[in-house]
Formats: sequence, C-alpha cells, structure tokens
Amino acid sequence: MFNKYGEVFEFNIFSSTLCASRFHTFIYSKYKTKTDVQRCLIKTFQYIGGVTKETLTDNMSSIVNTKEKKFFKEFISFAKDIGFQPKKCKVKHPFTKGKDESCNRFMSWLIPYNGEFETEEDLIKIIENINLKVNRQRNETIGVPPIMLFQKEKEYLKPLPSNKVLNSYLYDTQTSKVSNESLFYYKGSKYSVPTKFINHTLNLREENNKLYVYYNKDLITIHNISNKYINYKQEHYNEGFMNILKNKTQDEIDTIARKNLDLINRLSEV
Repeated sequence: MFNKYGEVFEFNIFSSTLCASRFHTFIYSKYKTKTDVQRCLIKTFQYIGGVTKETLTDNMSSIVNTKEKKFFKEFISFAKDIGFQPKKCKVKHPFTKGKDESCNRFMSWLIPYNGEFETEEDLIKIIENINLKVNRQRNETIGVPPIMLFQKEKEYLKPLPSNKVLNSYLYDTQTSKVSNESLFYYKGSKYSVPTKFINHTLNLREENNKLYVYYNKDLITIHNISNKYINYKQEHYNEGFMNILKNKTQDEIDTIARKNLDLINRLSEV
C-alpha cells in the first residue's frame, strides 16, 4: 500500500473468524513474529470481549515447530495464561486451511484507499472501518449480519484474564539476569531488585519513561528510567546490608546503608 506521499507501507493482516457467527476480526501488524501473533490474539479477544475455548491457527513457523509439528512451549505457556486451547490447521485440508471468502476480499476492500491515507494511524483506522463493515453486512450463507449471531455466541466466551497478564504479553519485553549485587543491566544502566531475585532472570518492559520489572508474570518493582550507571532503591540496598551486617541494629544498618548509597549516587552521577 502507498500513502498519499508515495511511501510504501508493508504490513500483515491478522484475520480471525468466530466459527458459528462468522464474525471477523482484522488486526494490523508489521511483522509475523511470535510476539506479533500473541499480541494480535490478545487484541482479538479484547475486541470480542472474551476468550474462546479453542483457537485454530495456521502452521506459522513463529509459533509451530514445523519439524516436530508441535506448538513451541512458549506459545503453549501463553495459551495457558490467556485461557484457550490452541489447535493447528491440517495442512492442505480445505475445511481448516481454506481461506474464508471475506478474508479473500479484504485486499479488494483496501485497494480503493491506496494513496488516500497519510500515516500508519490512518491506515489502521481504515482497517477498523472495514472490520465494522464486514460484520454489519448481510452474510449470504447465514442470511443475517454476523454481528447479530455474535451477540448469542458471545455468551459462551470465557472472561479475559487480568490486565497484569495481558500487559505482560502486549508490550515488548527484554530479559536480564540479576547479579550478586542484586542489580540487573538495562540500556547502559544498572537497577536494583530485592535480594531473593539474585541469579534469576527477569522480564523488563519500558513504558512512559518507567521500567517495569517482572519475575514470571509478577510485577516486582518499578524504576524511573535513569542516565545514572547504578540505580539502587533504598529498601533494596538496606536489605542487602541486613544480610551482611547481622550483628548490627536496624537503625545502624539504615544509617550505614544511607551513607553508602549517597556516595554511590554521587559517583554514579559523575
């Protein structure tokens, strides 16, 4: 697709269909990685307002080990967290592999907008409008608009998982291992966590100049993004001292830790 300035927009459309009502969802995606597939599935479940019992997916190499004909463990874990049972299409089987008519027509609906939009956001809005249109048009097979049957089918959807679970998959994350100093490394700086996470690998997500730190799916701390080399939280630093200075009182430990931390902060700023 070209925008009105002649810039090329290469993208993929993640298409899903609810079996009985033939209710369609089209999600814009630049790529087809495991993260993109998971994000599009979550966006689909949010769009329809619940989670289906099963999903039938193409044999995409990003989520399926094509040699073993099995889903990757990471995708199985994702499906368990979200609450659905993943199933694969049978290769070259027309009933499961065949393209739906509406999906085939999608590009023909999009072509009239070629050269008529400016930004990526404009293109996404166009796709959303097409999505609404196809679900409100009378379907020749079922005889009514899909959105009418969907209202009944929606009763069988399971509730969405918590926002904490959804957000852990919706946003790009990185991993980092915690050192013996109870610090992990991120973009040239080190940040602290509680000592019990030493030698564990954490998931990191940056959003709005804050760094969200997860162990498995649990949020364990939040740091402000900093240019300082070392960033200790007072409580994390005090905890480390408690494990070393066991013969000191809590007040003594707090005083020593505060002085040391002030020195570390000044040196880190330099």
